[in-house]
Amino acid sequence: MIITDTHTHLYSEAFDDDRTDMIERALKEGVERFFIPAIDSTYTDAMFELERQFPGHIFLMTGLHPTHVKENYHEELAHVDDLLTQRKFYAVGEIGMDLYWDKTFIEEQREAFRYQIRLAKKYNLPIVIHCRDAFNEVFEILESENDGGLFGVFHCFTGTLAEARKAISLNMKLGIGGVVTFKNGKIDTFLDQIPLSHIVLETDSPYLAPVPFRGKRNESSYIIHVLQKLALLYGISCEEIAEITTANSKAVFGV
Repeated sequence: MIITDTHTHLYSEAFDDDRTDMIERALKEGVERFFIPAIDSTYTDAMFELERQFPGHIFLMTGLHPTHVKENYHEELAHVDDLLTQRKFYAVGEIGMDLYWDKTFIEEQREAFRYQIRLAKKYNLPIVIHCRDAFNEVFEILESENDGGLFGVFHCFTGTLAEARKAISLNMKLGIGGVVTFKNGKIDTFLDQIPLSHIVLETDSPYLAPVPFRGKRNESSYIIHVLQKLALLYGISCEEIAEITTANSKAVFGV
């Protein structure tokens, strides 16, 4: 059984004391594919180091996270642009909008999101979207940029059934993680109405640990609890969930 974690921040400082052991635990659980989203330029070297340490398992993205869109965002976007000219990446992400913490740079977030969507289309890459308290803003930009060349993953999807269907209509897979195991997560109430062909698995580790680890540091091996929850919701085996969602990840990322 090959499991794919389509969104995990393995370079996070939260793993500095046990990173190798943590990744080895995931590998033992069958998590063989780790897709690594970017945050900003300060993490680039750590991402490259992960790739060197675990060849064949680590697949890198590049991008500027919306909460890191600050006064220097033009320099950060230039860094993303430059990296894309130098080597292979598997997505532009994570990008999008986040109006939960701070709305100071809302216009800059919009500009950065559009710019990176256009970079993705230029290189025929998927986008990986971060959206928090910003569904209307994200959908508005996606619809205006959707010329048939747009595809990717709506990371950590926490919206409604209607928003799920809208994301799918824009050629996005839904990234499902620990939230599906939460009692108040809500997406478990309608997820079985979404065909599995539109779903990929993720952890967003070290964040959003699933039950029974909620509130603690998340790690990629915990994806097995997300897998088990989906098997229960869809009434099929964990092996089938792993096979279908890994195939979906290959369709998105091309590997």
